[in-house]
Amino acid sequence: MSDTPYFKHHVFFCMNKRDDGRNSCGDHGAESAQKHAKKRCKELNINGQGQVRINQAGCLDRCEEGPVLVVYPEGTWYTYVDTSDIDEIIDTHLVQGKVVDRLKI
Repeated sequence: MSDTPYFKHHVFFCMNKRDDGRNSCGDHGAESAQKHAKKRCKELNINGQGQVRINQAGCLDRCEEGPVLVVYPEGTWYTYVDTSDIDEIIDTHLVQGKVVDRLKI
């Protein structure tokens, strides 16, 4: 087996929707943000093997800080408000390899 990771960056968007009234990522635009990220990475041609993978995830247990996403292998957690925040994470972290401090949890 190769020690080279299959993806350079693997991004998981929490899509959780809680039924008990507590804050959840799914209630704060997580689905549209994930779709936007996936589309933008395809447009930038940075998706696929050896590059970036954008995935949905169930509860990541940080909804009270959300909506949230996590970038692996670094394990960097982010919150976001809108697609401009998602674009900044893509441009800065996924393309340039720099953490977006203002969105980091």
